[in-house]
This record gives sequence, C-alpha cells and structure tokens, in this order.
Amino acid sequence: MLDSSEVAHSSSEASEGGNWWSRPCGVRELLWIALPLIASTASWSMTSFVDRLFLFWYSPEAMAAALPAGMLHFTLLCFPIGLASYLNTFVAQYDGANRPEQIGAVIRKGVIAGSFLIPAYFLTIPLATWAFQMVGHSAEVQLLEVRYFQILTFGAGASVVSAAMSTFFTGRGKTMTSMFVEVGSCVLNVALDALFIFGLCGEWLEGITGAAIATMLSQWFKVIAYAILLWRPAIGGEFGFLDPSRDEPHLLRRIFQYGSASGFQVLLEIGTFTGFTFLMGRMGLTAMTASTLAVDVNSLTFVPLIGLGIGISTLVGREIGHGQPQRAAVATWSGLMVAMVYAGGMGFTYFMAPDFFLSAHAMGMEPSKFEEIRVLTIILLRFVAFFCVFDAMNLVAVSALKGAGDVRFILVVGAICSSLLLALAVTFLWLDRIDVEGLWYALTGWVILLTIAHWSRFFTGQWRSKTVMETATEAT
Repeated sequence: MLDSSEVAHSSSEASEGGNWWSRPCGVRELLWIALPLIASTASWSMTSFVDRLFLFWYSPEAMAAALPAGMLHFTLLCFPIGLASYLNTFVAQYDGANRPEQIGAVIRKGVIAGSFLIPAYFLTIPLATWAFQMVGHSAEVQLLEVRYFQILTFGAGASVVSAAMSTFFTGRGKTMTSMFVEVGSCVLNVALDALFIFGLCGEWLEGITGAAIATMLSQWFKVIAYAILLWRPAIGGEFGFLDPSRDEPHLLRRIFQYGSASGFQVLLEIGTFTGFTFLMGRMGLTAMTASTLAVDVNSLTFVPLIGLGIGISTLVGREIGHGQPQRAAVATWSGLMVAMVYAGGMGFTYFMAPDFFLSAHAMGMEPSKFEEIRVLTIILLRFVAFFCVFDAMNLVAVSALKGAGDVRFILVVGAICSSLLLALAVTFLWLDRIDVEGLWYALTGWVILLTIAHWSRFFTGQWRSKTVMETATEAT
C-alpha cells in the first residue's frame, strides 16, 4: 500500500503534460538515448554469438571450453568493470546539475584507476591451469579453457579502461558516439574471428587461440578510439580532463564507495552464473554444450537490454541531479514497458520456434551427432523463454536504483540470493539429487527472487532521496 508521499509523487507524475510516449522521460526520450546503447550492447552479444558459432563449426570441444573460460575471465573483471561502469551515474547526475568540470574529474580518475589494474590481471595467468583442473572437465576441454583464458587476460585492462571512458558519452546521453565505437569493435572482432579461427592466417592462430586473440585486439581498439575522441582540445577545455584543481573534495572516495558496491553486486551475479556453468560442465559434454547454446541464445535478449538499462540509469541519474525524482520514476516505467515488449516477444519465439536459433549451429555438425545436443537445448530454451522476462524486469529495477545511487541495497540482496542459490545447487549436486534441468530450475528461481526484491525496494520510494554527488556535510 502506498504512503501519502508516494501518492503525492504519483499525482505529480500523472499531472505532468504528455502521454507515456511523448512526456519528459517517456518512451520516446528513453528510446532516443537507449537505442544506440542497445545497438552497442547487441554488438557484444553478436560478437559472443559469432565467436562461439565459429568455434562450434571448428570443434564442439572448443565451443564448450569458451563459455566457462570466458565466464571466469569476465568474473574476474566484474568488480572493476562494475565500478568503472558506475561512473555513468556520476556523469549523469553532474550533467543534470550542470557541473561539467566534475564530469572531467570523474573520467580522469576512472581511467587512472583502470590503468593501475592492468598488471594485476597478469598474475592470474599461472593460476588458470589449477582453476580449471579443480572443475573436473575433460583433459581436452581443460587445455582449451586454459589457453583461451590466458590470452584473454592481455585484454582485461583494456576492457576496464574503455568502460570508464565510454561513460563520458553515455552518462551525458551522447550515445551515438558510444555506439559507433562498440559496433566498430564488434566488426573488427568478427572479421578477425573469420580469419584466425579457420587458419586463414596460419595454424598457430587456429581455433580457440585465434578467437581469444581477436577478442583481445578488439578491446584495445576501443581504448584507442575513445582516447582519440576524449582528448580533443574542445572537449578537454570544457571538462578539464587534465585539471585536477577543480575536483570536488572526497570525489575519489565517493567513486569507490558507490562504485565498489555496484562492482561487488555485478561480481556476485556473474560469479553465481559462472558457478552454474562450471557445475553444468561436470555433467558431461552434451550438457555443457547444450547449456552453452542456451546461454548464447538467451544473450540475444539479455545483452541488448543492458543498453536499455544504461539508458534508464542515465535518465534516472540526470533527473536526480535536476531534483526531479518523479521524472526518474517515469523513466523507469517507460523502461519496463520497452523491456516487457522485447523480452516477452523473444521469450515467445524461444518457446515456439527454438530450431530457428539452432539452425546456424546445426550447419557445422553432422545431423546424427547434433540431434542429442539439439533435444536438450530445446528443453533448456523453455527455461530461457520463462526466466528471460523476469531477467528483463530485474534489469530495469536494478538500473533505476543504480541511477539514483541506491547501490547498497542491491549489494545486500545479491549477496543473500546468490549465496543461497549457489549453496543449494552445490549441495544437491554433491548428493547426486540434481541434473542439468534441476540447475536451470535453480537459476530461474534465483532470477525471480532478485526481481521481487528489487521491485519491492523501488515501490518503497526510498531511492528518490539518494544522490552520489557531494552533500552539504561533505562540502563543509
């Protein structure tokens, strides 16, 4: 039941001019900001999909190895990338408050912090063999996992630095620029995949080695492109990238305070999902391959919605900076409508026409060998069809809360739900009371729990009074 303040907010929202399409922070404005971001994140999905498709055509073992190795690599990146990506909220709120000099300070500190992390990732290279031996996959798959992970490490720092750089554009709603950089990186990656994986540039680049090198080079492409765009004289003069004298007091502390909570939340969610992929790998090559295919197909829904989520966070952060939380709420509801239309449509397609999404993979394998994988993948796509809708709802709520700065609640909820679900899955697997479908049931339940918790927080309205900017107490 809504309290009096929430009713007042709702009345204010209803009285503002325009309908849900044309009003401030309505669907039209959200899509204007979010569509280039959706195209950007869709390019991530397409990169991953093509990468694993080519690997599947080259060798099912190589494709099966790419998911756990890639997920472990991304898990180690989750905290710094989550922190770097949260600069989007700082940029959006400072943009709403018309304080460009602090935007430059935020980006500068993010790039410096990301650069310092680059050597740290190299320390994980000798640990890769041990990590994949612990999982218990076959010896052939382990060898490929180690190779893929170790090469990806050389692009880890670039992923963090480019994530920080991109928020200068996304946080200010200049999303077309980010789209061109991200799509350019995708095109480069796909082109290099085609050249490397199938041995067109030499046997030493063939297979999973070439796939990893292509991904690594495409990450450094983004750093170079963003650097060229950011350090133009006109932009540098207005935003003061190289002038630390105008920085707010305690800015770096606040970046780590809020960004760390966001980073840990991303780490928990991706770490939980990585744990599930590792557990699936213990059930055999067929289960692992089918799960990898289902995850790849689901990425066609979830990854583009990440772009929508960034758009929601940008609008929410901007309106919080303006002192207009009621408009931030409108942006959230607009995002939910868009997400439900897209995720609902994709989920319906997964359920009704699963073979459409598997046809490209079937081309690279003998029908008799592919049939067993196909049957299990279709079963798993029924799970995907159901939980992708809840996944979309959860992403909208989390994006709104992050845009306002309400990150501690998200972190606590993520820690509780992830720990509970992963512990239950490991226990039942150890007791031999669960199969691959059981793991997907657990994964679906985890997403639903997160969705309920985050929307409950949104309805309380406590996020409306949050901010990541300097408070009067800090200023004194």
